[in-house]
Parts: sequence; C-alpha cells; structure tokens
Amino acid sequence: MSLWESAKGSLSFIGVCLGVFAVIFLLAVLLERAIMKRETRKAWGARYIAFVAMFSAIGGVLMLLEIPLFFAPGFYKMDLSELPVLLCSFYLGPVAGVVAEFLKVLIKLLLKGTSSAFVGDFANFVIGCTFILPASAIYHAKKSRKTSLIGMAVGVVCMTVVGSIFNALYLIPKFSELYHMPIDAIVAMGTAVNKRIVSVPTLALYAVVPFNLLKGVCDSLLTFLLYKRLEKLFFAKTQQKRRS
Repeated sequence: MSLWESAKGSLSFIGVCLGVFAVIFLLAVLLERAIMKRETRKAWGARYIAFVAMFSAIGGVLMLLEIPLFFAPGFYKMDLSELPVLLCSFYLGPVAGVVAEFLKVLIKLLLKGTSSAFVGDFANFVIGCTFILPASAIYHAKKSRKTSLIGMAVGVVCMTVVGSIFNALYLIPKFSELYHMPIDAIVAMGTAVNKRIVSVPTLALYAVVPFNLLKGVCDSLLTFLLYKRLEKLFFAKTQQKRRS
C-alpha cells in the first residue's frame, strides 16, 4: 500500500468517525427533547458538568482494566466501562450518556493510547452508544424499575445486533486495512480459539455476539444493583429540593 493510499484510508476513517459521532449526538438530543421535561434538562448547570466528568473519568479508567475472553481472539477484551456511562445516562439523560461515552474513550486514549489503529476505540464508542441510548431513552420515558430493566434488555439486544453487523461489515475490514493485517490472519486468530470461526461472518457470530451479550448483561446487572444506592448518595439534595 502506497503512502497516499494509507493517508487516504486514514482520512476516510476520521471522516466516518466524525460523521457517526454527529449523528449519534443529534439522535441523543432529539431523544432527550422528546422524553425529558424541560425543567429537568435545565436544572443541573455546573453539577451536570461535574457528574458527566466524574462518570467519564471512571469509565476511562475502567477501559484500562481489560478481561480476556476464552471464546474470542486476543484483540477482543471485555471491560466494564459502560457501567458508569449507563449510570450517568440514567441520572442525567441520553445526551450526558453520549458525551460521557465519548470522553471516557478520549481519557483512555490519553492514558494508554491505542493498540488497534483507533478502530477498537471507535467501536467502543459506537457500540456503547447503541446500548446507552435505547436503555436511557426507555427509562426516562417513564422512570421505574420495570422500564429500567426493559430499557437495558433492549439496549443489550441493540448492542449485540448492531455490534455484530458493524464488526462484520466495517470494523474488521477497516482494522485489517489500517493495521496492515490480512483478513485471513484476523480470522485465523479466531480459529485458534474456536474451530467454528472460519470467516468474518462466523467471527462476528461466535466471538462478537457472545462478547456483546456478556458485556451488556454484566453492565446491566451491576447498574440495576447500584443505581438507587448511588442515586441516594449523589442526588439526595437534589431530590429533597424537588420534593419541597
């Protein structure tokens, strides 16, 4: 591959990243305007910024704590960085969740850099948002334990479906291109841990699908257990003001 072709591929990837971020952020804004009360969205100010920053920082640190998985090749490692982002979106709304998702990836890059030519970091943001947005939107439409569970279940399904398709059609080929690794070599890494992985589609089916399911279920379970406890800790004063 020539230098020009390499640069062209990188610029194309940057353009896709910026375009996807813009679309996801706009979607979050539209969802928030549709489901959240205006006074709720305006009530936070400096506290809003502080909490988004706090949850983003926690997410960025959790991205560094990667867990290898026996059923997936080494470049797929699970972390629990969606946990603080999901909590943030439950407390503050979809826009805060998307911003926290973006900032946590940025913090991780500042702390550790990238080992996947930024493809894995971009994937973390996009696929994380497909989990965060439906979960928080459904929850904020009518806040209850039941809608939180429904929202997280829908989020897990969306993350699993979109994540597998996005990996097969774009992320894995783009990783191959930018990382200068043949597709066959990537598939072979999957075959080494699972003999049923013999192509990009089977890599998505047998590695990406269970990866996203496991991550989504773990984050959802922990969010369900922690949400109300942390709400009392962080938002007790705000709740008292609303009641008075």
